[in-house]
Amino acid sequence: MAPRIQPVDTSTDFPSSTTVVVIGGGIVGLSAALTLAEQGIQVVVLEKGRIAGEQSSRNLGWVRKMGRAALDVPMSLAADRLWAAMPARVGVDVGYRQAGIMYVAATEAEMAMHEGWTKSVGHLELDSRLLTKHQIDSTVPGGRGAWAGGIHTPSDGRAEPTLASSAIAAAAMRRGAIIVEQCAVRTLTRSGGKVSGVITERGEIRCDQVLLTGGLWSRRFLGNLGVSLPTLPLICYAIRTAPMTGPTEIAVGGPDFSFRKRLDGGFTITHRAALGAPLLLDHLLIGRRYLPALKHQKQALRLSLGKEFARDLALPRRWKGNDISPFERVRTMDPPVNEGINAEAMRNLAAAWPIFENAVVEEVWAGAMDITPDSLPAIGPVSSLPGLTIATGFSGHGFGTAPAAGHLAADLVAGNTPIIDPSPYRIERFSE
Repeated sequence: MAPRIQPVDTSTDFPSSTTVVVIGGGIVGLSAALTLAEQGIQVVVLEKGRIAGEQSSRNLGWVRKMGRAALDVPMSLAADRLWAAMPARVGVDVGYRQAGIMYVAATEAEMAMHEGWTKSVGHLELDSRLLTKHQIDSTVPGGRGAWAGGIHTPSDGRAEPTLASSAIAAAAMRRGAIIVEQCAVRTLTRSGGKVSGVITERGEIRCDQVLLTGGLWSRRFLGNLGVSLPTLPLICYAIRTAPMTGPTEIAVGGPDFSFRKRLDGGFTITHRAALGAPLLLDHLLIGRRYLPALKHQKQALRLSLGKEFARDLALPRRWKGNDISPFERVRTMDPPVNEGINAEAMRNLAAAWPIFENAVVEEVWAGAMDITPDSLPAIGPVSSLPGLTIATGFSGHGFGTAPAAGHLAADLVAGNTPIIDPSPYRIERFSE
């Protein structure tokens, strides 16, 4: 089950040609489309299911710099500026609140990680500061955790996943973008040595440029074109409570829980130390690339081998433009909820902040994230396919950085000066 997003009446037109085709109607692709449309560039967004139907509406809504690698922080800083300007840009409140994010550490080892990160970004002059247990209690009162310390970034924030993508899509259409749902792109067409269009289940659209923002489906789409993109899926499970009095407007991440205030007065809660990790064929094909990351995260992975393996294996990895593609067979990736993990998250949170003992759970869901070996996205041109640019592999960080990531992708497609340095996100880094 997925959270219900703000409905949008998307386009009924199916053009035969355009300047740019965006494959994937998640928040990154929609942000890119809005940026292009604002520049007067013709753009068509093609979504195999419903816009924001997968991770763009299922994420936690955090907008953060804290904890990101130093070379990734400029993206987050640019996103902060764009999120702040979003209500004026799209004409509605998308729930962006720069209320801060705080992490609390249960052990000295966890605290040492926060201290190490603070030193690694010291040259960037962020407002992150380390906290003592006493400072945690005064910043977010009502807790009873025996914390070793914490870290707080007041300029971090949150927005509403069920509102933001819809608002961005509507704004893009007002600017002239065409967004077509229930229309999977099967493959690309090429002429003169470059991409010249896309073949969809409804026919061909000719174009000058293609931007792939397909999330966890990008690896399969590119693989059919002979391009390797290493990503593996992880599943995050989330809870929405009924409106309630809470301890803070600050989003809080503990060792084994997190919570953040919602625009509707409830809270979104998740388990920060338990992620679903269904084993697939790709784990055998590219799993070794993840061994360095596994050393730090293996305790959080709940491995499983079951129906997901068989379902994934049944989806083709090679097909032609006149074949039914995997994207038509699975319109929306909708993982089952792990009730046990959610129950753990609620117990852990209530033990730390007892006010949540009285929380009423109104909705639960799961979302699949596409994780790269270094947890950084791939954004940039594909050298072997001139005319194709990608923006994918956001590793669970895509919502928070989406306005800047979409802007960067649009800059690269349009040949404009990029909003930030794109070099950390080159896809070539995976083969170097």
